[in-house]
Amino acid sequence: MSDFPTLTTERLILRVPAASDLDDWAETMADVETTKYIGGTMPRSMVWRGLMCMIGAWHAHGFAMFTARDRISGEFIGRMGPWSPDGWPGLEVGWAIKRSKWCQGYGSEAAIACMHYAVDLLGWSEIIHTIDPNNEGSKGVARRLGSRYLRPGKLPAPHDKAEVEVWGQSAQEWRMRRL
Repeated sequence: MSDFPTLTTERLILRVPAASDLDDWAETMADVETTKYIGGTMPRSMVWRGLMCMIGAWHAHGFAMFTARDRISGEFIGRMGPWSPDGWPGLEVGWAIKRSKWCQGYGSEAAIACMHYAVDLLGWSEIIHTIDPNNEGSKGVARRLGSRYLRPGKLPAPHDKAEVEVWGQSAQEWRMRRL
């Protein structure tokens, strides 16, 4: 996977997920509060499938979520990045931060790097964020990026019953703001 990008921020390294991330991803996806707005907890076997899906998406499409780790300690922070599964309402930059790292600016820091990546390297003209209407934390991250509520959204099955808001902005708006 050496041909894939690694993004570096002041505190983070964002890299393509690897099978060795399974324990960290599984721990995060087993936490009720962390998964409250992203489909709920998952057993390890389902997290494995999700992780393999991300790794496969990198190979098939050239982008997917990154694994984020602390640059110094190597501690797992979360997963975030460009994402657009079949039937998704647009090209998304999303994030999921493990609970012990909430409210420390990691979501915004990582999302900024991912927005630059999506606009500058992937050439996306619009970037969205699908957010549960009750997820004020993610709305805060979206606002810090300069994104705004665009429209109600619908996700493909098995998440088609969940209500989501589509937040986002154009690449031109992102370039003008340039965080």
